[in-house]
Amino acid sequence: MTDVREVTCLPPRQRTLWFLVVLGAAGTVLAGVCLAYAGGLVGVWVVGLLPALMGVMALHWVTARVSADAYGVRIRTLWGTRSVPWGDVAGLWVCLKYGRNPRVPVSRRVGLAMRDGRKRLLPLPWSGPSDPEFDATLEALRTLHRRHGTPESGHVPVVSYRTAGRGWAGSLSLCALLLVCAGVAAWFVPNAASTERAWRSARPCTSATPASARADCLTTLPAVIARTDANRPKKSSWLYFAGGSPMARVEVSREAAEGFRRGDRVELTVWRGEVREVSGPHYVWHEHVTGAGDVAAVAAALALAAGYPAAQVLLRLRGRRLPDDEVLPSVLPFAGVLVGTALWLLPLCYLHPTTLLTSPVALAWAASGSLATLALLTWAWRTTRVRTPQQTAAREESGAREAHEVFLAARFLEHTDYNPHGFGTHIALGDGAPAVAPGPGRFAAKRIPVERLALRSVRRARGSDGDTVPRSWHIAELDDAGRTVRLAAAPADLDRVLSELNLVRATANT
Repeated sequence: MTDVREVTCLPPRQRTLWFLVVLGAAGTVLAGVCLAYAGGLVGVWVVGLLPALMGVMALHWVTARVSADAYGVRIRTLWGTRSVPWGDVAGLWVCLKYGRNPRVPVSRRVGLAMRDGRKRLLPLPWSGPSDPEFDATLEALRTLHRRHGTPESGHVPVVSYRTAGRGWAGSLSLCALLLVCAGVAAWFVPNAASTERAWRSARPCTSATPASARADCLTTLPAVIARTDANRPKKSSWLYFAGGSPMARVEVSREAAEGFRRGDRVELTVWRGEVREVSGPHYVWHEHVTGAGDVAAVAAALALAAGYPAAQVLLRLRGRRLPDDEVLPSVLPFAGVLVGTALWLLPLCYLHPTTLLTSPVALAWAASGSLATLALLTWAWRTTRVRTPQQTAAREESGAREAHEVFLAARFLEHTDYNPHGFGTHIALGDGAPAVAPGPGRFAAKRIPVERLALRSVRRARGSDGDTVPRSWHIAELDDAGRTVRLAAAPADLDRVLSELNLVRATANT
């Protein structure tokens, strides 16, 4: 692409986008008519607002345009036009976004890395996981940048949700939201405790009870069930009373609706204006009174849930000095800490919602649980530390080969004659020549041409290596007769494989 002079990126599926724009405009007009003549806000929301928002988004994408020439990159959107000269661009990067399947990216976009440290994601080009046109456009942009600018590196980082370059503002916002919800739930604990104590101490009303105090005592009313309506668990079930007396219906559980029968004479227990109990000859239904323990447990669960995005933020802060495309350690060890903490914190909050700081049992429980959480947290902190290839064992070129045949979980990431279509999942060492195998066995194994391979470098996993590579694995870049091939494995296993390959090569040369 040495003859590239200008690159122009237009949005794909323009007919579909223009159709959505027209649909949004028609919905807006129809909503205006409904508001003017019908006066109903429901029609405005359903018929007008949703299509209008969809039309605005479609108009934003259909009017987007990105062009690049000798000057730099010009970005035009619905909100304006901006130009970025090549002198301000340090490099290009690719952003991968995933859908429901975390292993298959749904889109790729190009971004600009500025010399002042900022990043700007371009609206175009945009493509799916594999699109030759996207790769050609990216290469054309790199050619223009090399010709008219000064790239800081020839490498194009690939940033995904697993890499260090992904932002952490969303995780921090989610953490703050969950903490606010936990605080609101904790604020309702005293009120729930007061309501629970009042319900347990309530006594039946008597003739001497004044009218102003009847709300806090138990009133019993007779009724006859006319019919029952038992629905699915996600829908409400009802009991209907004959003559609508003392009320038309009351919402109950599905089991209660199935337990009562038509014509049953029941007694309703009313407290504070609500039916708390329905007692019949075959079934008794009790309304659940939310206690302080329930609310405290919910508050603790929300606080623990906030720990997961907080752990994501912590890992990104620890890896802030890593390259943008290097894969961060997994957050699962911290998730294990949260699960272990929930095992003692949730029962503690449920059983001692208001006496956490006064009960000796609660204090001892909290102290022992905190020590266990601290131990788990220390383990998670050490497990998720970033291990660079220099911290692994030295790769010896001398020594003995594997005494027995072993099969290590390792795989080449490129399609080669000894790894056709990426079928290999293990590497066989020991008896016989090193080989790529589709499993822990030499069935269908293919010999590795050790004499062609030479080690270039060993690095941590990057976003461009794909999401099938575990976060803790390292990547060895090998020269295969002038072509770069990548070998992925756990750090200790990768050392054993490279040492074996070196020994076999040295033996063959001798």
